[in-house]
Amino acid sequence: MYRHLNADLIVQTCRTTQENIAKRFVNSGLSKVAAEILTVSEQAAGLAAWLAKPHLPLRALAGVGIVSILLIVISVALHVKVQMTVGSIGEFLQGLDAAINEVVFIGIAAFFFLTLETRLKRQRVLKAIHELRALAHIIDMHQLTKDPERISATPTGNTETIKRPQNPAELIRYLDHCSDLLALISKISALYVQNFDDPVTLAAVNEIENLTNGLSRKIWQKIIIFDRILAPGGNVAPPKQ
Repeated sequence: MYRHLNADLIVQTCRTTQENIAKRFVNSGLSKVAAEILTVSEQAAGLAAWLAKPHLPLRALAGVGIVSILLIVISVALHVKVQMTVGSIGEFLQGLDAAINEVVFIGIAAFFFLTLETRLKRQRVLKAIHELRALAHIIDMHQLTKDPERISATPTGNTETIKRPQNPAELIRYLDHCSDLLALISKISALYVQNFDDPVTLAAVNEIENLTNGLSRKIWQKIIIFDRILAPGGNVAPPKQ
């Protein structure tokens, strides 16, 4: 029961996170990013279900292709008369080279048909993973300017229209939401390989997980600094290195 990711629960978590961000930081850029992640999670649930099912038309095409190759090989073998006499070593090597080439070409053709379904699915998943990578970097751009120096800076823009974090407590909440969104991106990417065993796709998902984990560590370093500021006797400015 708890050994597989539930796509519906991931979508529900994305929706709850988006609603919380939109409620606390009205019309903020982060709320729009959260809405985009919610859309991506809904698409990911459908894509993950599609990956788990066999693509019957492609499998039928692959079967027809492989059977056709076998029929051609059998037909050629039945109509070709093989002479066992060899005039010279050169003729023998030339014939052996031609036979090896034919076997290689037949193997390549069979491999093409056998991997047709996997390559199609891989192409769609890698495109989706590329979108997740872009969203992770967008979240990182949002958190870059959320540092202790903002506490002493003068607020700019229409703060009544856009709710921006202005104190350590709000900045901590903002950064915490950024970390939550990065975690959701990692979980969405894991959906793609849950029922799709492909080494290339798995490597791409691992890269996404490493990326989101690294960005989350940067965020939590800032949160620790803000926690020190909120502590009794804490300083507004971060400690010098």
